[in-house]
Amino acid sequence: MAGTSLTGIQQNIILETIRGTDLGEWKVLILDGGSRKLVDGVVGEDDILGLNVTNIEQIEERRPVNKEMDAVYLLSPLPHILDCLMADLERRRYRRTFLVWTSLLPLELQSRLDRSAMAKQQIVHANVLNVDYYPRESHLITLRDPWSFPTLFHPACNHLVRQHMEDLAQKIVSLCVSLGEYPTIRYYSPRKPSHEAAILCSHLARFVQTQLDQYAKYNTDFPPVSPRPRGLLLIADRSLDLFAPLLHEFTYQAMVHDLLPLTEGDKVYYNPAASQVGNTEKGKDQEIGEKDSIWVKFRHLHMKDLLDELVKDFNAFKAQNPQFADSENQATINSIKDMLAGLPKFQQGKEAYSLHLSMTQDAMNVFQERRLADIASVEQTLATGLDEDYKKPKNLADQVIRLLDDDAVEFSDRLRLIVQYLLYRDGLLPTDIQKLLAHARLPAQDSEVIYNLELLGASVNRTLKDSRPVANHQFGKREAQAPPSNESGLSRFEPALKVILEEHCRGALDETIFPYTKPHLDAAEGLLGQEHVSQASLRSAKPTWARTRPSNTEPRQRIMVFMAGGATYSESRACYEVSQALNKDVYLATSHMLTPSLYLRQVGDLSVDRRRLDLPADRPKPRAPDHLFEKEMPPPPPPAASYKPPVESMHQMRINDGNAHQMSVNGTREDQSSQSQTASSAGGKLMKDRDKEGEKKKKKHNFFSSSKR
Repeated sequence: MAGTSLTGIQQNIILETIRGTDLGEWKVLILDGGSRKLVDGVVGEDDILGLNVTNIEQIEERRPVNKEMDAVYLLSPLPHILDCLMADLERRRYRRTFLVWTSLLPLELQSRLDRSAMAKQQIVHANVLNVDYYPRESHLITLRDPWSFPTLFHPACNHLVRQHMEDLAQKIVSLCVSLGEYPTIRYYSPRKPSHEAAILCSHLARFVQTQLDQYAKYNTDFPPVSPRPRGLLLIADRSLDLFAPLLHEFTYQAMVHDLLPLTEGDKVYYNPAASQVGNTEKGKDQEIGEKDSIWVKFRHLHMKDLLDELVKDFNAFKAQNPQFADSENQATINSIKDMLAGLPKFQQGKEAYSLHLSMTQDAMNVFQERRLADIASVEQTLATGLDEDYKKPKNLADQVIRLLDDDAVEFSDRLRLIVQYLLYRDGLLPTDIQKLLAHARLPAQDSEVIYNLELLGASVNRTLKDSRPVANHQFGKREAQAPPSNESGLSRFEPALKVILEEHCRGALDETIFPYTKPHLDAAEGLLGQEHVSQASLRSAKPTWARTRPSNTEPRQRIMVFMAGGATYSESRACYEVSQALNKDVYLATSHMLTPSLYLRQVGDLSVDRRRLDLPADRPKPRAPDHLFEKEMPPPPPPAASYKPPVESMHQMRINDGNAHQMSVNGTREDQSSQSQTASSAGGKLMKDRDKEGEKKKKKHNFFSSSKR
């Protein structure tokens, strides 16, 4: 996809900061656990070591003192991390300190640092990067915070919401600063709110507006001058679209995340052997991400087209590597050299195609086994309010009950069906809910998922006299029309976010549902350029907002979407599709990515005791390791000169036994006369040596020479 990749932007910011600390000087890079994850996500270790960095260390771990080396600290702005830094400064662990925070340091922590005499002496430069987010894809950003959902929607977490919103606002501002955007801000305001969290988006939008204004006030070079039209920030929350996390989506990325046992953490892995029943081999976890060109190319393709495209692409790959094709011709030296030169790339490509062919086949096997074609047909009707002929549906309740009674339908799919039917009906009689649960044979605790939807704005209960019509979907519903020939009947639903983005680009997005944080601004300002470079558009005959599709030569407007409470892979796909179709750069940011199973579990947890949620706010506060405050042990004294007992000369010793004989150490006796003779000869020799020495001295003093006259 064309456009600016946030992965590349964040990588460049980090590398340029390290490079600019002190040109030509060798240094050590110090990270903490949080900043290490951030750096490892976008920067390779070799890239860092190539910037005159001798070593990469972690501040919480034991490290040697190196007073001859400068240190670059790239740290998270947390209290215990500041404690670690202060311990290093007190010990004077390094020669000079270059301090970089991933985001703005809280005021109380900054005051503590400012009061420190050690910090003033050793810190030669300090700045803030504003990179406290995790690019998962080029245009998809997460905060890796799945606890954001219960913090925002759990009734027992109300007192945590304000601080959490402040933290979210700071991360959103970091994203805007990284992109160089000072956007106009619009937020989701439900038309008929019925839940307490309905004001969530308005408060978050105002927090973001306040922090952005403060940043621009104290940074006069923000935003940078650019011919690009002024950006837009859309703030929404999970209550915007309750269908999107529940439907079975049959594009490649969404389908494998829904149906296959992927291992998701900082990175995503798949083990083809894990999905094979009866397979005892462990297999190998293979990473799925931006480095995989096949994944990037096909992840938004519908599964009905994917297998053919994969085979076609693999054949093209083989044609590009003819040296590896089977041939009856005898290999020559040159052909073998060509094969060896291309072997690593070929092997890597072969493994990638093997992985994706396995994933595709495994996903289609699950599709067949779980009767997902029948389920999805009903789901599409419930979500759009129209059947496959784009007409008002009939006998939907019978179709739902028939699937709930089918033993081939998994229990998780039955729960998803019940929830979608309830959303379609805009609430059900309590007795009808119990009947549906009985047909599905679901455990009683699954009813918590249904009733907790009220906390997200859904209507759950109806009364007999309730005359409300079937829910009128304000977004995501298509008008009655003949379906396009290339459209699958199982993919008629479009996420609400896609409709919103398209309406914004047409200048038709309802201001009562998406108001501006600064309502006095022109509603079309989101499509205009930056004020200081785009005033000409105000004088043009045709207003800029009317140009629904700018030409490819014009700079692309950036639209940033923040989805509080988690986003889906169908919404991510929608952002890419709008970017390509309308020549925009659309970035989706969210706390975490939702799969249907995770979404249902998190909704169910909204009624459990808060203590069972294991929220970070309820955990013990992290502390700096004790070893950082231990006194440095004095160096050990040099080893004393080694003493050797005279055992080697003991065999020459003589021991007198009181008789006329001497006993040697080895027990033999010798005559006293022989001893005397030996002593006498030794004494005579000694006297002769003394006489010779005396003669030499006399000669030296001219005792025997005549004096010169």
